[in-house]
Amino acid sequence: MAFDYDLFVIGGGSGGVRAARVAAQGGAKVALAEEDRYGGTCVIRGCVPKKLMVFASEYRGAMADAQSYGWTVHAGGFDWDAFKTKLHAELDRLEEIYRGILRNNEVESFDTRARLVDPHTVELADGTQHSARHILIATGGRPVKPDLPGAEHAITSNDIFHLETLPKSILIIGGGYIACEFACILNGLGVQVTQFYRGAQILRGFDGEARGLVSDEMIQSGIHLHLGTNILSMDPVEGGYRVKASNGTEAMYQQVMFATGRAPNTEDLGLEAAGVATGRKGEIVVDEYSQTGVPSVYAIGEVTDRVNLTPVAIREGMAFVETVFNGNPTPVDHELIPTAIFTQPEMGTVGLSEEAARDQEPVDVYCNSFRPMQTAFAGRPDRVLMKLVVSRETRKVLGCHIVAPGAGEMIQLAGIAVKMGATKEDFDRTVAVHPTMSEELVTMKTPV
Repeated sequence: MAFDYDLFVIGGGSGGVRAARVAAQGGAKVALAEEDRYGGTCVIRGCVPKKLMVFASEYRGAMADAQSYGWTVHAGGFDWDAFKTKLHAELDRLEEIYRGILRNNEVESFDTRARLVDPHTVELADGTQHSARHILIATGGRPVKPDLPGAEHAITSNDIFHLETLPKSILIIGGGYIACEFACILNGLGVQVTQFYRGAQILRGFDGEARGLVSDEMIQSGIHLHLGTNILSMDPVEGGYRVKASNGTEAMYQQVMFATGRAPNTEDLGLEAAGVATGRKGEIVVDEYSQTGVPSVYAIGEVTDRVNLTPVAIREGMAFVETVFNGNPTPVDHELIPTAIFTQPEMGTVGLSEEAARDQEPVDVYCNSFRPMQTAFAGRPDRVLMKLVVSRETRKVLGCHIVAPGAGEMIQLAGIAVKMGATKEDFDRTVAVHPTMSEELVTMKTPV
């Protein structure tokens, strides 16, 4: 049977664009459809603009530290309009790069919504249909709001980059990394931040000691963090919203943001008609090769709800091309993925938390928390954490957890060692780089 394309990709985010480009470079005839902006969540409404906001929010503390180091610093307030204008210009530039990648590799792109008609046919919004030997779904996910009175008035992480003005006060509901990152960002930009989380501690699933330190540091920086607390309702009032909380309190906030979860973008994709199965959250069910139960249809990235990180989606896209177009069946490796949470201070982590490791086998824990030289000199009470979780039997480092400025940069390199199966003694044989915070990773000798 003749097909219009060898591959049709639905979704122009990082994973979809990478798969389309690499397949086309190998000689495949490829098309891609994207109904919104190219670059997806990461480039347009996620990692990139968020990290730029992190940078912006850190300058207030940096200027205060500069004075402690003898500099005379004169600075006005934060100009949201100036920053936002430059931010969106940068996002436009990056989107054009993504479009250029497709053009330069002769991928035909359609700026419209696409859905499946059958296992080999895609229909665009204008009704035209295209056939493909293989179809790759990479439509990502979106933030969702809970079903409670007044929730329709709140914003999500998608909206934060488009605010006309920065609010004077904001309530953020949620305890995951998105909620915590934006709480730190907005606090750094001078917004009065309150955060509700219904659980006992933020950043569920991460190492308990590390998340505890992040929580303490957030509170110390001025964020009003209320654990074991949820929102019951929110009502629009003059100047903002009156919020009722589960702890019996009521307060007014100029803005309310929900960061309470995300859902896969699988609605109206024609999955049922094509025979593609979805899971309880609406995620597309795939095997270790990203293949659905329909042999010609594959899915990668957040729409599969496996490990929802941009570099993972890219790796999944590469593995898909290896498997389908290069004749080299390549399962996706989701083990020992290093990741960073851009709170202030940052958290970097790879491998098992202490709690998960203890459930698995006897472990030794090497840990130190201390005041780093730079901020201690400036008179700040900030603390950092360096932690290794080690198998008592094999001496392999099962987990590495860092809470410190620059933890994301550190964990990238530590992740290489952990992925290679380094032992505690391998770390010990490495000469320390002094004076640095990270030298603690190779100088801790006694388990705690």
